[in-house]
Amino acid sequence: MGVLVLASCLFGGLAEVIDPAVPPASAPALAAPPVSVPAPVVKPRTVVLRAAAPPKDLPVIKYRYAPGGFPADPDSTSAAPVTEALHPSRRLAVYDKPGGTARAYLPPHIRGVPVIVPIVGRQPGWVAVLLPSVNRRIGWVPARGWTSRPLRDQLVVRRGTHELVWLRDGVRQKAWTVAIGSKRTPTPLGRTFVLGRTGTHGSVYAGLDALVLGAVPDDRESVAPGLRDAHTGIHAWHRASAFGRSVSNGCVRMPPAAQSELLREIAPGSLVVVLD
Repeated sequence: MGVLVLASCLFGGLAEVIDPAVPPASAPALAAPPVSVPAPVVKPRTVVLRAAAPPKDLPVIKYRYAPGGFPADPDSTSAAPVTEALHPSRRLAVYDKPGGTARAYLPPHIRGVPVIVPIVGRQPGWVAVLLPSVNRRIGWVPARGWTSRPLRDQLVVRRGTHELVWLRDGVRQKAWTVAIGSKRTPTPLGRTFVLGRTGTHGSVYAGLDALVLGAVPDDRESVAPGLRDAHTGIHAWHRASAFGRSVSNGCVRMPPAAQSELLREIAPGSLVVVLD
């Protein structure tokens, strides 16, 4: 008896004494926790605005002409990189907004040069592009009827410091002191792009081609009659004394070695931003 009492005293505080001849009572069943069923995720339906069929007599954007009615570029002073352009596979109707009014056709070529325009905005089923032959305007085209082209390079012209900076993939490569437009014929502000290149005539251009931009003179009446239908360009200049000054008809004048480098490196469609 003493052993049993001692054993009971030692373990009584840890567990009840169990008689092996008596089966243990069944534990009460626990209620199953409620199952949480997540609510179905309903994704908002993407609405793609349809493009109305363009009129048959819609004007075509040309080297000397772009019709009105297109919206202003909302980011005309942005120097953010633009990494994609498009080339029309055929005449492409350009609208004033997604699902809006067709204002003109963008042709696949202008004067034999392939048209490659930067993509600067997107909405479902639509992209916005910078337009040639008009300053600081964009147009909207459906996301079809064109091929995509990658862009890596960007040129930033600062009128206040007479500097042109070349960036690739957003990284500064080189910079040069340049000449820009005079007070009467300023280099147009805002975003434009390299439309193509053209030959030049005369030793003042150092025998090098010019890069033709999509921009045109803001005031055509302020330039000589022979230049009123011309585009702004980037070209070489034979006199170093011009660099750092505002003396041109609106074009950007480059040192010949710098122009040679741009001709090797800068592809059509590349963004050009002119800032104060």
